[in-house]
Amino acid sequence: MERTALVVGVTGIVGSSIARTLVADGWNVVGLSRRPTVTIAGVTHVAADALDLASLEAAMADRNITHLFFATWSMQPTEAENCVINGAMLRNTLEAAKRTSRLQHVVLITGLKHYLGPFESYAKKPADTPFRESQARLPFQNFYYDQEDILFAAAADQGFTWSVHRPSTVIGYALGNVMNMGVTLAVYGSICRATGQPFVFPGSPEQYNSLTDVTDSRLLARHALWSATDPAAANEAFNSVNGDVFRWRQMWLTVADALGVEAAEYPGHPTPLEGRMGDADEVWAQLVSRYGLVDYRATDLASWWHTDADLGRQLETVADMTKSRAFGFLEYQDSRQSFTDLFDQLRSEKIIPTL
Repeated sequence: MERTALVVGVTGIVGSSIARTLVADGWNVVGLSRRPTVTIAGVTHVAADALDLASLEAAMADRNITHLFFATWSMQPTEAENCVINGAMLRNTLEAAKRTSRLQHVVLITGLKHYLGPFESYAKKPADTPFRESQARLPFQNFYYDQEDILFAAAADQGFTWSVHRPSTVIGYALGNVMNMGVTLAVYGSICRATGQPFVFPGSPEQYNSLTDVTDSRLLARHALWSATDPAAANEAFNSVNGDVFRWRQMWLTVADALGVEAAEYPGHPTPLEGRMGDADEVWAQLVSRYGLVDYRATDLASWWHTDADLGRQLETVADMTKSRAFGFLEYQDSRQSFTDLFDQLRSEKIIPTL
């Protein structure tokens, strides 16, 4: 049976990986974003605003979408506003699909804030580690919970199956993405290598010393494809992480070596990037000129504040993958290679300097 996927948020770190994986698997793929700024081979790109039902309906008309992958969000000043806006984006998308297509399955991508709480209540009363899908929701307003409820109601109304994925920090290739730690560290390391600044781990002692995990965007894409097509995975939520764990005091050495810079001694306290990278655009302009890089600003590539937030967590963050294994998804990803592969790709695309 011919399958046509709509990937909402196709220009993002998750959506772009999902789109490429679907194309490689032989799907018809329609990629939706507000501004189609990235072209992916084999993907039909359409522009629409998820807050505008009419534009969504026009974008989906006559496309016979069978599977929806929702991998986007819009950050708002408060969680109450996040619930309103991000809830509306998903609700509109599902309504437009109802009017134009007959969906078979919907994949919703959320994240570990399901267990940690939204930014304004972050880690105030987190779930215990390792995070498991069976754990109860936290007693805080959370747009992830609202989106799940919207999804469940639409599934009951329209008759499609669903799956929810909860990744950790996502590592993968995307430019200008607000939640992109891998590219941020690549820019930071390149600046340190060029200027002689110490490449010091910027986060908390807890993250430096405790166990943690990450999610490779390629692994997440394969996980999403599996959950969308394996009947055993229907109507289930899954953690989506690489399957290994590490301590940043170990991984920092791998990251430093891969970027050709010496890892500095950890001072025992956070040294946030947002405060230290104030002149990053000026330095980066010099590197662009010196190495013939693609003409981006450092602030176009790096998300200092979000990397500070992830690496500044004051608690252990480990997600359990037993449920996925039990349901039949057995893939894993070496997290060290997640970083080294990304850095190699950034060099080959002339985004960061060669070693």
